[in-house]
Amino acid sequence: MQKTLILLAVLVVSVQTSIAQIYKAKDGSTNITFFSTSPLEDITATNKGAIIVYNSSTNDIQIRVSVINFKFKNGLMEEHFNDNYMETEKFPNAIFKGKINEAIDMAKDGETKVTVTGKMEMHGVIKDETFNGTVTRSGNEIMIKTKFKIKLVDYSIKVPSLYVKNIAEIIDVDVVSTLEPFQKK
Repeated sequence: MQKTLILLAVLVVSVQTSIAQIYKAKDGSTNITFFSTSPLEDITATNKGAIIVYNSSTNDIQIRVSVINFKFKNGLMEEHFNDNYMETEKFPNAIFKGKINEAIDMAKDGETKVTVTGKMEMHGVIKDETFNGTVTRSGNEIMIKTKFKIKLVDYSIKVPSLYVKNIAEIIDVDVVSTLEPFQKK
């Protein structure tokens, strides 16, 4: 009987440990911002609705961003972004699937500088990408941060000649998100 109880206790701890290895973005904690600077105007948009999943035992990370959720200061910019550039009806999501290359000590709090390598799919184009960032563990949560640049031409995003001076060819992107252990509901 005692051996059965010990085996059951080990099994419960193993299951809890394996569940705790999957993290997801906390509701409302993700902030993705892009910035375009050009001779005529600066454009900023923010998206707070990305889905992020991280497996700490394999270092795999996946991010899905609903492109239509980018919000602009001006409705006309938002409409042009969705209809003319990103074609969100045809390409509703931007997806990144990759792996964090450095080991992260999930047993202690602290910040780790990382590189993430994977495939970015956006506007119907899939491209290998590598981004620098940080993963900061605090208690049972982790915060991910990265800044990178996207060349519009790399993802077949065309800017009509009328707007070439309004939109930069290279867009700055910032991602900040707090992740928590995934728990089935």
